[in-house]
Amino acid sequence: MSEIKPTKEQTGATANPTLQRGLRTSDLNITDSEAVFQSEEQKMDIEYVQRLAAIIESSDDAIISNSLEGVIQTWNKGGENMFGYTAEEAIGQNISLIIPPEYIQEEKKILAQICNYENVDIFETVRIKKNGDRFQVTITVSPLKDKEGRITGISKILQENLLISNLKELLFHANQQLAFQNQDKERLTSDLNVANTELIYQNEQNEKRVLELEAANKELESFSYSVSHDLTAPLRAISGYTQILLEDFTEKLAGKAKKALDSILRNSKRMRQLINDLLVFSQIGKKKLVKSKVEMTTLVHDIVRDLQPEDPNRTFNLKVKKLEDISGDKNLLRQVFVNLISNAFKYTGKLKEVSIEIGSNIKNDQCIYYVKDNGAGFDMRYYKKLFGVFQRLHSNNEFEGTGIGLSIIQKIINKHGGKVWAEGKVDEGACFYVSLPWSENLETTDFNL
Repeated sequence: MSEIKPTKEQTGATANPTLQRGLRTSDLNITDSEAVFQSEEQKMDIEYVQRLAAIIESSDDAIISNSLEGVIQTWNKGGENMFGYTAEEAIGQNISLIIPPEYIQEEKKILAQICNYENVDIFETVRIKKNGDRFQVTITVSPLKDKEGRITGISKILQENLLISNLKELLFHANQQLAFQNQDKERLTSDLNVANTELIYQNEQNEKRVLELEAANKELESFSYSVSHDLTAPLRAISGYTQILLEDFTEKLAGKAKKALDSILRNSKRMRQLINDLLVFSQIGKKKLVKSKVEMTTLVHDIVRDLQPEDPNRTFNLKVKKLEDISGDKNLLRQVFVNLISNAFKYTGKLKEVSIEIGSNIKNDQCIYYVKDNGAGFDMRYYKKLFGVFQRLHSNNEFEGTGIGLSIIQKIINKHGGKVWAEGKVDEGACFYVSLPWSENLETTDFNL
């Protein structure tokens, strides 16, 4: 620890031995029993010193004094509260005890000014507490003189500058918080970079999968078209020759043979329907949309009139609400509703009382159409299979079908930028939904998309 030591020229004379030894301000409580004074003037001086000592001791400010050599000689309660040192700990120590190392030269400069009988203005500086904390203080400095007027030490009144100290403390905590935030920012930036890298990789993989899927779909469409086209001619021949056998040789055929030929005709018919559905499915991907305003109410009424079974033994409660017009490819949308409505009639085929409802509503710029029936329904556990090619939730013994109709619906609606979904419950019916982009300003002329 650097100590404040004046030059011989600064001290001028030997310091008072009593002052060099040091005392607390409370030690200045002198009583009549401790000394005998021969004049009233001496008694007045003692009373004055006692009052002064009481004032110093009770002051909230730190009032301390040190010799020209820098040795602390007095230390009041204010000093104890401000610095954390008791009088016993401080008195006799060098004043550098409470001065930060970088402010020692400032103290030496003040000492030089005092020794040269120069006035020292009140100044602000930094001091250090016992616990190591630094704080701002305002210091008033006065010289201590003996009876001959020689300077023997320095008296200081120190006031803590709480505003600056508080501001510095706030600034310190703010800097700590900023450092923590910067660490969090760096960590988040690092995490974000990792996430971005992963996202880029995922996007690349998704793009790759999309390209692969598009290629596979094109191959599937090409294959479906080729197979369907190539099978049409031999299937027609099988059906034709079977029909000839049944018509021209029916009397010569045994019962089992006739039954077998009937089975061939039925399966040929089913095969022909499957081929036609495959052709439709494969051609949807190649077909460009020709969009126009489609009057859906009229379209659906025409479909219902063509498909509704004529059966006097059954009751049909068929309700077609007013449907919102839409912009789309009329022929493809007709195919969608032909499939939906024909399914509704098919899966209510075993009921005496049939209930079918067709309607629409607008929600979030989407027109949602629905076809609801009270037929066989389906088990929602197998929902994922519902729109798959060749996927059926009912056997042919229950309901005939190829397993492509719903796939065709989904492909057409996806091509229009919409969605298709369904809800159902076994033996309680099903409801199929189709959503399409909707706008009040519908297209009134055909155009290619």
